[in-house]
Amino acid sequence: MDSKQNQENIKIFTQESIAPPNKSGAWKIMLPLSIALGAIAYAAWYYGWHAKAVTTGVMLFAALSHVLAWGLGIIGLVPIIGPLIVKVLSLSIIWLLNAVGYLVSFTAIKRGYSKDVLTYRGLTIALLTGIVIGYVIGSLV
Repeated sequence: MDSKQNQENIKIFTQESIAPPNKSGAWKIMLPLSIALGAIAYAAWYYGWHAKAVTTGVMLFAALSHVLAWGLGIIGLVPIIGPLIVKVLSLSIIWLLNAVGYLVSFTAIKRGYSKDVLTYRGLTIALLTGIVIGYVIGSLV
């Protein structure tokens, strides 16, 4: 009987395992880390380091250390417009359209259609801007 009662009292999920308590002192780590990543990006620009390599390194480190999520959380704290900016930045269709645009541009430039690529990229930027403006206006109304 005792073992059966013990098995019933064992909980698989506890409140602490489902939702760990907030780390109230995270800014003490994230703020200096954000400043350091910004300083690295500025140094890369100032000294003319390879931009793609530095950008890739900074973005990977920022994503792995959760600095990007922390930064979006800070932006989200701004009243009214902050949550909208975070929502627009996290829309996957924007990222997908931009990625497809880069792939098509790369292929077209390789084949010699550079003038057409400029027209296509202009239309893509106009489309993305229209989507973002429409989303913001739709959210406010």
